[in-house]
Amino acid sequence: MSFETLDFLLERSQSGKTMVLAVAAPHGEDILGAVAEAKERGVVSPILYGDRSRIEKIASELSIDVSSFNMVEEPDEGRAAELAVKAVSSGEADLLMKGNVKTATLLKAVLNKEWGLRSGSLLSHVFLFQIPKIGKVFCMTDGGMSMYPDLAAKQGIIENAVECYHKLGIQCPRVALLAAVEVVNQDMPCTIDAAALTQMNRRGQIKGCIVDGPLALDNAVSEESARHKGIVSEVAGKADILVVPDIEAGNLMGKVMLYMSGGRGAGVIVGARKPIVLTSRFDNAETKLLSIAFGAVLAKA
Repeated sequence: MSFETLDFLLERSQSGKTMVLAVAAPHGEDILGAVAEAKERGVVSPILYGDRSRIEKIASELSIDVSSFNMVEEPDEGRAAELAVKAVSSGEADLLMKGNVKTATLLKAVLNKEWGLRSGSLLSHVFLFQIPKIGKVFCMTDGGMSMYPDLAAKQGIIENAVECYHKLGIQCPRVALLAAVEVVNQDMPCTIDAAALTQMNRRGQIKGCIVDGPLALDNAVSEESARHKGIVSEVAGKADILVVPDIEAGNLMGKVMLYMSGGRGAGVIVGARKPIVLTSRFDNAETKLLSIAFGAVLAKA
């Protein structure tokens, strides 16, 4: 089972109970526009924590009526982040979204020991993307949180992504551990990690998925490429989840997919007690909308 387009996120997020979204400092056109569209579509019911006058000014410029929005006045963006996190932690809201506030400020609130969203698991970024050339949705992780993950962190990154796929209804996703080559090379540490993680999966230390690597990107997503290189694998050419070796590879890959390949994307942070919608300031309104829908789907599961 796989998904052909990211539209499934919108379809699923609009069914069943409407999730409450706490938005920290929605002081931006794309952010407010995406939240307003998500509300109009019935994807979420938002609570906006921020400067009411700024929000109303942006809404007026976008011709958005925010008179029915639930707004909590808090001009200070750091304090707005705290209030949004506390709303999710207390159960008043079901998921969190980063608005026009620094990521470090939001994560400081998320990781607060008293009222934050710690779960004991590693936090990682899961990015679903769809590009025109390939009729399938892929997951890429982790291009937003873990900078240079060691073996244990990579295990956590895999387990977070696999749990997401289970919540989406795919019970045994195929996980490709990406590298520049598809053979183990002692001079390339990520290939050694990939081989170890593959063996850990075969011995039952990583469950609920099929892991293989190292695999180069082409033979992870293309069966023709895998055949051409003589790779025999349950994952090669059929990968659902692409695990990058570090944040630099993930950041570059994500931006190529969105800005150079005409792709669509949706990203959330997982590993906390509730999903966290965290997008780049330069992501367009559609990416933000799809990310909200992704978070809502995970919150429902």
